Amino acid sequence: MATTTQQTSTTTTPTRRPYRGSCHCGLTKYIVFITLPPVDPVPIPDSSKTVRIRKCNCSTCHKMGLTHVRVPASHNDFLLLSPTTLFDGGLRDYKCFEAEIHWPYCGTCGVRCFAWSGEGELKEMEVGGEKLKGWGKKSGEWNEDGSKGEGGYLSINAITIEPGQEGFDMREWHEKGWIAYLEMQKHLDNIDPRMGTPYPGGMY
Repeated sequence: MATTTQQTSTTTTPTRRPYRGSCHCGLTKYIVFITLPPVDPVPIPDSSKTVRIRKCNCSTCHKMGLTHVRVPASHNDFLLLSPTTLFDGGLRDYKCFEAEIHWPYCGTCGVRCFAWSGEGELKEMEVGGEKLKGWGKKSGEWNEDGSKGEGGYLSINAITIEPGQEGFDMREWHEKGWIAYLEMQKHLDNIDPRMGTPYPGGMY
């Protein structure tokens, strides 16, 4: 069996790179642009300027084993390459939090690569000089913090990003304290992010 070598970030200068991810069987394929190291990894960073890496203790995220990656501009930072028709293309849907958030999962292997709410569209994005087509958050209406309206939500499940890509090593996220832990069991309106230690019911 071939092995994949993990690579750590070799610079302290934040660098935006495209990372490919997929479900286990390969039906779901996506690209997400992540700037690492985080520009501002403190518990409550400016959502418009930096990637946010999160683990929460709600029953949904805990049982799904999710490590959330929230990018600053989801309409420019994420492209679902396959399937582009979402729930007509082999993905199944699970909704929670008053059925507002979709947690798509592969109908073949069961892996969840991302969660979202709001509106999406078919679009084209340039990656490494190549123009790729896929599904993404609707351009022009997206804002991460909701300051211009309801906006939407997009969270990438980091464990589905392919290992061995330059600048990507989830061990570094733990070792350098970039992960914020959220309290979501007691009060959904106040997520109380903190660094270093999960809340009860959460996971490292």
